[in-house]
Amino acid sequence: MTKYSITVKPGTSQEKVVAISPNELTAYLRAKAHDGEANEALVKALSKHFKVAKTTIKIVRGAKSRQKIVEI
Repeated sequence: MTKYSITVKPGTSQEKVVAISPNELTAYLRAKAHDGEANEALVKALSKHFKVAKTTIKIVRGAKSRQKIVEI
């Protein structure tokens, strides 16, 4: 399992994940930061980016913050 530091930018026009460094990412999401929608969109975007199942992705820290630690 690898931990990544992720900065989430909700409410953007494009949905993409950009690598800043080997363990640091920025995720641009269409979903708003409301009722966990951005967290669900983040897990979906990361599963596409890393080509893994959504169940292998866990938000370790920052569930209600734009700065998150995610374990894959």
